[in-house]
Amino acid sequence: MHLYADNDVNRSDIVTQENIEVEDSFHISAPSLCSYLPNQVSQLTFILLDAQQSIDPKLYTHLCTEGFRRSGNAFYKPNCHYCVQCISSRVVVNDFVLSRRYRKVLNRNNEVSIGFIPAIQATKEHYALYQKYIHERHADGDMYPPSLHTFEQFLVESPAKTQFMEVREANNRLIAVAVTDSLCDGLSSIYTFFDPDPSYHSRSLGVFCILSQIETAKQLGLDYVYLGFWIPSVKKMSYKTDYAPIELLINNHWTYFEQIPDTEEVLNLLNLAEVKLVL
Repeated sequence: MHLYADNDVNRSDIVTQENIEVEDSFHISAPSLCSYLPNQVSQLTFILLDAQQSIDPKLYTHLCTEGFRRSGNAFYKPNCHYCVQCISSRVVVNDFVLSRRYRKVLNRNNEVSIGFIPAIQATKEHYALYQKYIHERHADGDMYPPSLHTFEQFLVESPAKTQFMEVREANNRLIAVAVTDSLCDGLSSIYTFFDPDPSYHSRSLGVFCILSQIETAKQLGLDYVYLGFWIPSVKKMSYKTDYAPIELLINNHWTYFEQIPDTEEVLNLLNLAEVKLVL
């Protein structure tokens, strides 16, 4: 599966209309090599909305509970024939308790302000921060080199209620943005970019943004923060299960984990699913 910095799918995989099978409004993408697991072939089930078309919040929420993610106007989930390792994850907001590590992160950022603006109101300031982040953090990824077209198509244009959660210092300097969708039962974390300057490393801005989304969901009386796909055998995705209690969509059922899930246990559950898939 080709992902935008482990959050969203490469749109070139799903926008192409060649070699797809159509069943109602769902499509199947053409096979492509997986970006994360060697010798694996990736396919996606997806819905692609027309430009300017909006999605009903209830339908969007239903799609998320079924394991779909959003990228621009597309809603997708893996549909790979011989692999089921891409697991949807969501934080259980009302059960989440700050650990000592997370309290330290909040303390290091205790002077910042959090605000929300509609994504469509993005400015040159947001794009400049995005450019800097991609150049420094993802020069080897699908989003490099950064372009205004990709920024707008991927993060600004949206058929959902999408907001930029801004993190600003006391002098009003923008240091992080968490692109966030509103659902009926929670918030969906679409993408986060932040100032990659070494002076901010100790601030753990990516972690801070997730903690802020969890707190925002709690204040709004919502149940979940959807973090996207977690692949147990990919180390750089391990952060997605650090916010226990967490639920993982395993074998089409949301499974509750009070503690950080044991990777081997999850892989064993997936192996059972793979056996059923092959049969």
